[in-house]
Amino acid sequence: MKAYWISPGATGTSVERRETPTPVPKAGEILVRVRAASLNRGELLGGAHGAAPKPGGGECAGEVVKVGDGVSGVSVGARMMGRCGGGYAEYALMDAREAMPVPAKLSWEEAAATPLTFIVVYDMLVAQGHLAAGQWLLVTGVSSGVGVAALQTGKALGARVIGTSGSAEKLARLGKLGLDVGIRTRVADFHDAVMKATDGKGVNLVVNNVGGSVFAECVKSLAFEGRLAMVGHLDRVFTTTLDVEALHRQRLTLFGVSNRLRTAAQRAETVRAFARDVLPYFDDGRLRPLVDKVYELDDLAAAIKFMESDAQVGKIVVRV
Repeated sequence: MKAYWISPGATGTSVERRETPTPVPKAGEILVRVRAASLNRGELLGGAHGAAPKPGGGECAGEVVKVGDGVSGVSVGARMMGRCGGGYAEYALMDAREAMPVPAKLSWEEAAATPLTFIVVYDMLVAQGHLAAGQWLLVTGVSSGVGVAALQTGKALGARVIGTSGSAEKLARLGKLGLDVGIRTRVADFHDAVMKATDGKGVNLVVNNVGGSVFAECVKSLAFEGRLAMVGHLDRVFTTTLDVEALHRQRLTLFGVSNRLRTAAQRAETVRAFARDVLPYFDDGRLRPLVDKVYELDDLAAAIKFMESDAQVGKIVVRV
């Protein structure tokens, strides 16, 4: 089968097309005929420069063609989406515990843009963030894939959402998705605008896509008993300072959402909770992924280049 391998480099991610054997599902796995796969910045940023190429594509959507031993409740021909290994290919394997049925209203491209992004948003906003209707949510780097999904999910939960972006055009586009307050900035200078929007109280939850350069400003912008989720590091700043007195006085909660060290069983538990609590929103139309651009699989290098340009609003998908 046709598959693409990727490796990070000093000037960007390199892409290599290979002909590889079609994988065979082991016990607990399903094999899908990939129809679309989504790009994720974490995969492009991960790994050391010069590292050996690896199969690219961490999430996809497609039709089940084979099931491994011990898999129940999934039939051949079913439309499924989820985390996968090597989604930039004609066929890919999924752990059946992390696979979900594609909502009827979603296209293949929209389905491919859903699993990783919206599940990590569920982890931040619901499982750990306890965001409630009427509360304030601040999303830094709101035009990113995770940022847009956080905006959409926050609105579906009844929250009011503030977003930061360096582009007025992007903020205007997101206003149509319900962004309540857009702050045009690329640096840590949004505290005053946040306080003005929230009548001096601050926000209940922050989703920090940007990283260490805005961490202290995020802490300053939190309300009493506020929560701060660390999910991205677009700025490549991995260390920062923490106002310990604010943490103590304001009774703040800080948490991360990386799945890198979680077991498959732990990830599967979150998938099941997401399917129970949020997946129905896709069925009834309250949520629909925002796909900025769709490329053909053979144009994967161009799709990656577009992501590295930071020009997108929402997700970038390749069609297989």
